[in-house]
Amino acid sequence: MLKAADFGSDFLWGVATAATQIEGASNSYGKGMSIWDTFSKRTGKVKSGHQPINACDFYHQYKSDIALVKTLGFKLFRFSISWSRILPLGKGLVNQEGINFYHHLIDECLAQGITPYVTLYHWDLPEELSKNGGWTSYSINSEFNEFVMLCAKTYGDKVKNWIVINEPFGFTSLGYMLGVHAPGETGLTNFFSAVKHTAIAQADGGRILRAEVSQANIGTTFSCSEIIPYTQGDADILVAKRVDCLMNRLFIEPTLGMGFPTADWDVLEKFTVSHSTWRHNERMTFDFDFIGLQNYFPLVVKFNAFIPVIQAWEIKAKSRRRPYTAMGWEINADSFYNIIKQFAAYPIKNIMITENGAAFKDVLKDGKVMDEDRIAYFKLYLSALLKAKNEGVNITGYMAWTLMDNFEWAEGYHARFGLVYNDFKTQQRTIKESGFWWKDFLKAD
Repeated sequence: MLKAADFGSDFLWGVATAATQIEGASNSYGKGMSIWDTFSKRTGKVKSGHQPINACDFYHQYKSDIALVKTLGFKLFRFSISWSRILPLGKGLVNQEGINFYHHLIDECLAQGITPYVTLYHWDLPEELSKNGGWTSYSINSEFNEFVMLCAKTYGDKVKNWIVINEPFGFTSLGYMLGVHAPGETGLTNFFSAVKHTAIAQADGGRILRAEVSQANIGTTFSCSEIIPYTQGDADILVAKRVDCLMNRLFIEPTLGMGFPTADWDVLEKFTVSHSTWRHNERMTFDFDFIGLQNYFPLVVKFNAFIPVIQAWEIKAKSRRRPYTAMGWEINADSFYNIIKQFAAYPIKNIMITENGAAFKDVLKDGKVMDEDRIAYFKLYLSALLKAKNEGVNITGYMAWTLMDNFEWAEGYHARFGLVYNDFKTQQRTIKESGFWWKDFLKAD
C-alpha cells in the first residue's frame, strides 16, 4: 500500500491555496480592489455571477483553518499575499491592517508547526495598476519590484520559502489573450506584452528575495501539460510542438538563460524581434532553488486551419472516451509522469509539485463527503510521482490542490477541489473522505 514513507523522510508534503480564492474580506480592512473583484462583477464572466467577496472567510477563520492543515498531517501551507491588501493602489500607500494580517497568519503557521510557503503573485493584480495596462505596461516591472521588496523586508525574517509567480502562462493567456480570466483582455499584442513583462518580473523577484532574505529558498511555479498530437500526421505533430512552446517552454527557458523558444515557431520569433526580447535575456535569467510544477491534465491536439495563429484544436477527454474530472480534464497519471520527466531534462536544481488535484461533484450527506474518485486520483498520481522520483528525478515535495473548496476563478463556487468541504452559506468546514485518506497516508510508521 502506498504511503508517505515511500518518498523518504525528508520529502515535503503540503496543501496549496491562493488569497483571492479563500480570504474573503475583499473590500474590507483597507484592502484595495483587485482585478478579480472587478472582473467578477461583469455579467457572464464568472459562472452564476459568483464573486470572491466572502470566499471561504479565511481572513477571519485562518487559525482554525491552519489547525485543519495540521489535523490532516501536512507540514507545509502555501498561501499568497494579496498585492492590493498591502498596497491598495498597487504602489505607494501601505495598508498596515493588511501587513498585520499576514504577520498573524505567518505566526499562526509557525506556532502550529506548519512551514509557510508564500506566493507573491497569484493572479490578483491591483485594479489601479490594471487601469494603466497592468501586465502589458512597461511600468509594471518597477511596481512589481516595489511589492516584492515590501514583502521581503516585512516578512523575510520569518518566511524563508518563496514562490515568485504562480503559473505565468495561465494568467497571461487566459487574462490577456483569451479574455476568460481577469482582467479580460484579448489579442496577441496584449498577450506578448504581458509575457515579456512577466518573464522579467519572475527573475527580478528572485533577485530581490536573494538580496533581502537570508537563507531564502526561492522558486516559481509553472502550469504544465503533456501535449499529445491526436494522430502521427505531420500537421498534428507540428501544432503539438507549437502548443508545447506556449504551455510548457515559454517561461522556463528564459529563466534558464535560453531566451524564448523561437526555433519551432515563426510567430514566437516575430514576437522576440518586435519586442526586442534579446536585450532582456540576462534580466529574465535567474537561478531558482526549485521549480514548482502544477499539472492537472494532458492536452490532445489536432491541426485545424480555421483556428487563428496556433491552428490547434483540443480533442476533449470525453470525446476520446477517457476518464475525466468534473472540469472535463482527463485523468492520466502516465501523462503526469511524462511531463515531470520532460521538465527534469532541463538543468534545474530540484522540482516541487506545487499544485495537483481534481474537482468532482462532491455531495455532503449525513455529515460526510464520500469522494472515492478523488482518493483514486491521488493514488494514481502519487504512484506516478514516486516512479519518477525512484528513477532519479530530484523531486523534493508535493502540495495538494487544495485545502478546501473555494472560489475557483471563472468557475465560481461550482468547482470543488478541496480536501475539506466548504458550505459557502455557513462557512462550515467538513473534512472529506479524501482528507481522511491523506491523514492516514501521511502518518509516520
